[in-house]
Amino acid sequence: MAENIVQGLRDEIENGIVTNQYLPGERLDEAQLAKRFGVSRTPVREALMQLSAIGLIEIRARRGAVVIDPAPHRIYEMFEVMAELEGMAGSLAARRHTDTDRVELLAAHSKCERSADAEDSDTYYYDNELFHKAIYAASHSGFLIEQCSALHRRLRPYRRLQLRVRNRMKTSFNEHAAIVGAILSGEADSARTLLRQHIAIQGDRFSDLVATLAQRGADQQER
Repeated sequence: MAENIVQGLRDEIENGIVTNQYLPGERLDEAQLAKRFGVSRTPVREALMQLSAIGLIEIRARRGAVVIDPAPHRIYEMFEVMAELEGMAGSLAARRHTDTDRVELLAAHSKCERSADAEDSDTYYYDNELFHKAIYAASHSGFLIEQCSALHRRLRPYRRLQLRVRNRMKTSFNEHAAIVGAILSGEADSARTLLRQHIAIQGDRFSDLVATLAQRGADQQER
């Protein structure tokens, strides 16, 4: 229960940051956040620590938690690196996956299908996270799993927001289907290419993400 409270708080504050409800340089006061969300300061503090770990805020002496401004080019660069890491994970998974990995990957894929059919982007995000973790695990490379997981956490708010771009969730699931097919068929090169394309945000997709960030910020300011 406590973990769910922290996760819920983290997601709410995270959404507020990426939609400019909380502006760059703004101090996030623990007492005010606790009052707003009707909780004690302890889960708020934990949620802020988690957001600090992924670079959305900075814990500063005498000021506490302060919102950081991630420049669009920085986000783009992180997605570029994530695409390469995931491509490698997919390639290794195609060559190394076990029967257990097959079961885990198919189970995660089925969860994504249910949440995509329900058009529930928040649930799909967490099911999608399990899907990608199943691929990392199937790579059987401990160091690669660590690096993928760390960058996945850094990009969490933007990956979730990206899923709210029109039709992106169903497109994402269809891409998953091709990825699963390549991995389970042992097609390493295909799995690498499909995962790189799945993660990379280029051209229109990156413009859509930036536009969504800007629009959500404008909506918040009107409220």
